Amino acid sequence: MFKLTATENQARVGKLYTNHGAIETPCFMPVATKGCVKTLSSRELEELEVNAIISNAFLLYLKPGIETIENCGGIHNFMNFKKTIFTDSGGFQVIREGFQPKISKKGIMLRSPFDNSKHLLTPEKCMQIQGSLNSDVAMVLDECPPYGLQYKDYVESVERTIKWAEECKKNKNKRQLLFGIVQGGTFRDLREKCIKKLISLDFDGYAIGGLSVGEPKIKMFETLEFSVKLLPKQKPRYLMGVGSPKDLIKCISLGIDIFDSSFPTRNARHGEVYTKNGKYNITKSKFKNDFSPLEEGCGCFTCREYTRAYIHHLFKVNEFLGMRLTTIHNLYHFQSLMKEIREAIKSGEFYEKFEVGNLH
Repeated sequence: MFKLTATENQARVGKLYTNHGAIETPCFMPVATKGCVKTLSSRELEELEVNAIISNAFLLYLKPGIETIENCGGIHNFMNFKKTIFTDSGGFQVIREGFQPKISKKGIMLRSPFDNSKHLLTPEKCMQIQGSLNSDVAMVLDECPPYGLQYKDYVESVERTIKWAEECKKNKNKRQLLFGIVQGGTFRDLREKCIKKLISLDFDGYAIGGLSVGEPKIKMFETLEFSVKLLPKQKPRYLMGVGSPKDLIKCISLGIDIFDSSFPTRNARHGEVYTKNGKYNITKSKFKNDFSPLEEGCGCFTCREYTRAYIHHLFKVNEFLGMRLTTIHNLYHFQSLMKEIREAIKSGEFYEKFEVGNLH
């Protein structure tokens, strides 16, 4: 169930109720592709007040295997993470290197990156895998084409996405929430067709996929703005794979509730630090003798305990701890940003406080 609790123009605050608690939205989910957020423990995630993460069902099916996770009592027990877990179907792997996808009406044939074995991911199998994982929110199988293909390719993608969504709905696990995924590239007619059909199937929430896959930023925002207006107001809206602070703020102003991205954690492992005053790279030589925290006034563990000089040193000598400490800080920053945004919407100050302008 999803309940709106506050609105300011298109921006919304709400609560998504799952088997492992309620998530207040707008929210940002760190990516735990293979069952962990890289470099962090589940306890650290909880200390960072991360209430939801997303894992990749297909990769977990390959390793360690569904039987192992079932024997442990499900993905929450396996990871020892007691908050909300979303699972993606694996359809996004179509545009990732190494999976050698072959798409047919039945589903997607993917190669395992672990042993090169072939696996046919069908809507029914997708639901069986996610049901066995016992995640809180499952995603339908969809086809996510990259930007720059011909119109007919997106037509075929939407047709398959709709057909697979119907089959996923028929095989839905009653214990889970199930989200449909909107495709259609940057073509309004295809997005509208996909949305109308998915709404008729009455999913628990609606994700917008196929954006931030190479298209110009202005096209992403225009497509998003058009799509959001067609989605039901009483259901959660989830934009997949978008994660920079600037983009999050803009997308929230357009009515998005839920985000996921490896953006803060991946960039942290390359020394990129996010603060209220922008970003910087801790590996730069000017930080060698800087004994201030990563961000003045930040309450995260990293900023309370360590200096820029020390973390700079860790990166220069390739010590893994440097990646962990910057990851902790970045996720703290993102969670704090979401909390600040929610409070601003509740008080009617979001658009002014965050200086949200037009799409250009």
